[in-house]
Amino acid sequence: MYRRITSTVKVNVPRLRRLLSTPVPRDDMYDVVIVGGGVAGLGLGAALKSSPVTSRLRIALVEGMDLGSSKTWGPTKESYSNRVVSLTPASVKLLKEIGAWDHIKQERTQPFDDMQVWDGLTGARIEFKTGALSQQYPSIATIVETLNIQHALLNRIDELGGVDIIDKTKVVKIGHGEETGDLDFSTWPQLELSNGRKLTARLLIGADGANSPVRSFTKIESRGWDYDRHGVVATLKIETGRPVVAWQRFLPTGPIAMLPLPNGYATLVWTTTPALAAKLKAMSHADFAALVNAGFRLSDVDLRYLYEAGAKEGEVKEQCEWRESVVKADKREFLPPRVVEIQEGSRASFPLKMRHADSYCDERIALVGDAAHTTHPLAGQGLNQGLADVQSLFKSLESAVTHGQDVGSIHALEPYAHERYFENHVTLGAIDKLHKLYSVSSGPLVTARSWGLEVVNELDGLKTLFMKRVCGLERR
Repeated sequence: MYRRITSTVKVNVPRLRRLLSTPVPRDDMYDVVIVGGGVAGLGLGAALKSSPVTSRLRIALVEGMDLGSSKTWGPTKESYSNRVVSLTPASVKLLKEIGAWDHIKQERTQPFDDMQVWDGLTGARIEFKTGALSQQYPSIATIVETLNIQHALLNRIDELGGVDIIDKTKVVKIGHGEETGDLDFSTWPQLELSNGRKLTARLLIGADGANSPVRSFTKIESRGWDYDRHGVVATLKIETGRPVVAWQRFLPTGPIAMLPLPNGYATLVWTTTPALAAKLKAMSHADFAALVNAGFRLSDVDLRYLYEAGAKEGEVKEQCEWRESVVKADKREFLPPRVVEIQEGSRASFPLKMRHADSYCDERIALVGDAAHTTHPLAGQGLNQGLADVQSLFKSLESAVTHGQDVGSIHALEPYAHERYFENHVTLGAIDKLHKLYSVSSGPLVTARSWGLEVVNELDGLKTLFMKRVCGLERR
């Protein structure tokens, strides 16, 4: 009798493994359901379908917005979206590996190999150049519109096939499946959609943003704080004939950054107080352009006067130009090109916060991107962290399928959580401390940070390590 049982176990265990790691057959049941049609969600769908190991998994992606316009996106070169990201070499490498980079509209991307960063109070400066990286990486980063990445991923998914994209549809409720005959799906997440459908998932992926319904369903807490700062973004027309450089100046209210785009355009990300953000959005294009130029050139005293004195409409430009005319002209070669025009309708703002989920996974649940973590934009790491999550989770699922594991089991997901949680925790902490360090406007800390910045600028080895870390080259 014992031999018969043992023999049965030996035969059935491999069959059970195959059952757990192969696609489910019913129309309303999927191996993987991804909630969220942003870069992280689409990236994971494309990655899974691009691999021969995971391509047979049955996948659905649910998104509340219309993805059709992103798929057929056809912009003109006279305008750029204000939703722009700085892709690290590691993120570009991932998009190439899954075949999405071939679908990027390359004429709308702008790589840069020089970044100038300086303290707005003391003028202490650090310069990053790609010479510190290997010849394999000719750029520090590549500026790309988020729409361009979504467009590329949607077209790559369409090329690969096998992902059921359910857009213009919201998740109404998340619960659990039921027992049906000999099969027990009571541990599988079940989604009720606004179109009346019900989807049951072996694995549910939350790529649904900072207010993630998937994370709420798992009861995983997300902890952090608001910065009482807003990020003001805009698309700028700038002087041409200057080298392609990214510029960032740390002001006491927050950093102001100008990132290059093709055809004489640039994108602005200005972190400041909510009150000033409201003023920046409300003022005329001419005054706004003048204040952006002043933000890179005038002293904190001058800027505070312009912020607080409340110059009348049209006088901001006049005040800025007069104050710039009396500023010493030293180091002008280190200043960014002047803004000559603001693209209509491109100004917007959003509140800044830091959040980190207590865990990235639970049984049959995984969180990626903003659903797992959000950070201050000063280092341009948010979307890059999300793509690193995608790569790590994809590799974990690929390994699970290879070894006959259930892709929704906690054992299959733990390698992803183990790899990414600590990595993101370190990055979030470093960015948070950098924000707080440069928010100080007086005292010995200002002198100490300026001295430290100039010392690091002279230590090529240390600067190289920092660049590799930010560019994601250490972990790949």
